[in-house]
Amino acid sequence: MTVTSEQRFGEFVAVRRHAGQEHVAELVLDRPKAMNAVSTDMARSIAAACEALGADPGVRVTVLTSSHERAFCVGADLKERNSFTDAELVCQRPTARAAYTGVLELPMPTIAAVHGFALGGGFELALACDVIVADATAVVGLPEVSVGVIPGGGGTQLLPRRVGAARAAELVFTARRVEAAEARELGLVDELVEAGRDREEALALGARMAANSPVGLRAAKKALRLGHGLDLRAGLEVEDAAWRSVAFSGDRAEGVAAFNEKRSPQWPGE
Repeated sequence: MTVTSEQRFGEFVAVRRHAGQEHVAELVLDRPKAMNAVSTDMARSIAAACEALGADPGVRVTVLTSSHERAFCVGADLKERNSFTDAELVCQRPTARAAYTGVLELPMPTIAAVHGFALGGGFELALACDVIVADATAVVGLPEVSVGVIPGGGGTQLLPRRVGAARAAELVFTARRVEAAEARELGLVDELVEAGRDREEALALGARMAANSPVGLRAAKKALRLGHGLDLRAGLEVEDAAWRSVAFSGDRAEGVAAFNEKRSPQWPGE
C-alpha cells in the first residue's frame, strides 16, 4: 500500500494517507524502540494528532496502527513513571488522559489494528476505537493492578461496555493476559485475522466504511456513543436528534439521488 503523505506529530506519532484511500487516515504509533510505551511526549503527540484528525472534514475513517513488529502498544512508559515524584505524576495525568480521550472522542469511525502485545494503556487505546481487528499473535489485557494502580485510560469503563461487568472484573482483578483466540471468543476484539494481516484488514475495512456518507458516519457514531447505556426511550430520542441532523443534508440528497439514478454517490460531505 503506497503512502502518499505523512504528517509527523512529534517523534513518535504519524498520520499517513494512502493511494486510493484518500478518506482513510492511518494514525501510527511509532516508538518502536520502546514497543510504543506511551511516554509524556508520545501522549502529547497522540492528543495533537487526534485534534488535527477531528478537525479534518476529509477524514471519514481513522485506523490506529503500530510500527512495531511484535507489539501494538505495551502501555504507559513505566521507566519514565519510575522517575516521577508524586507531584510530577499528578502534573502528568492530564497529558496522559488527553491521549486516550483524544482517540475516544474522534468524531469519525475508528478501527484499531492490533498485533502482538496490547497491554494496559495500549489495550485502552484499542478499546477507545469503535472496532478492534486483531491478528493471531495478539495478546491483550489490563494488568495495572499488578503494579499497584488501576486502568486509567478508560479501561474500567470501556471494557465492561464490551464484555459485561463480571467478565471485566475478572480480567481487571486477575491482571491476566488474553491470547488472540480467547480474546475473540470473549469479545475483547471484534475480528480475528491471520498473523501479519491486522493492518491490511483494518485499512480495507476502513475503506469500506469510508465509501459511505461522511455526514452519516459521524452522526451514526454520535448516536451509538451517546445512546449507549440509556433506557430505550431516551436512546431513541438520541437517535432521532442524530437523524434530524442529517435528514436535510447535502449527503442525504445525494445519496437518494444516486440510488435512484443507479450510480455511485459523490458525497458533498455537508
